[in-house]
Amino acid sequence: MRFFKRAAQPQPLGSLESQVMEVVWSHGDSSVRDVAEKLDRPLAYTTVMTTLDRLYKKGLLERRKADRAFVYWPSLTRPEWERRIVADLLPHSGDLLISCLLDEVGQDVDLLNELERKIKLKRRELDGRKS
Repeated sequence: MRFFKRAAQPQPLGSLESQVMEVVWSHGDSSVRDVAEKLDRPLAYTTVMTTLDRLYKKGLLERRKADRAFVYWPSLTRPEWERRIVADLLPHSGDLLISCLLDEVGQDVDLLNELERKIKLKRRELDGRKS
């Protein structure tokens, strides 16, 4: 059993990798066959097996041997993964990320108010650390 995460930096996921992660996040412990059966399109067993192995090597999945096959489970929750992606992007493209966020919020006043509330909370939290 592992007690550490292999991937320090998030690596981009391809379309199939994202679909496979969605299956494992939704269903938990899964074999290659389990994942293949739950995907939206039919794929060769070996294609799914290779994709799961790549995700394991990227540090997104853990695995253990069960009989002659591996069983995989997520090493990060979806929110943890999303936070890592954002944390990796922010230092390099903070202005772009903020602009995109505001473009997406658009004319939704409730969403803008919630964003403003969270910003104020974060500022108070940071000000409290300085004292």
